[in-house]
Amino acid sequence: MASSDVKPKSINHAKKWSEEIGNLYRFQQAGYWDEIEYKQVKQVSMVDRWPETGYMKKLQRRDNAFCNYNKQRECDDRTSTK
Repeated sequence: MASSDVKPKSINHAKKWSEEIGNLYRFQQAGYWDEIEYKQVKQVSMVDRWPETGYMKKLQRRDNAFCNYNKQRECDDRTSTK
């Protein structure tokens, strides 16, 4: 899915929390589908992560404001099971 012309066609809602879901939640809060889209739009090769947990540390939104995140998970079980 590295091609820039590939677009998502559907959404699958998470039934259970995982680290991948936690990071996707952060990307979506910042206005992106996933890490691939973020890297393409912002023209970056790496995303700033917390070394202890591997979660996203900060993401730059499309309006150039920043979303800063904690080391702990942002997405709770109530959110991931909707």
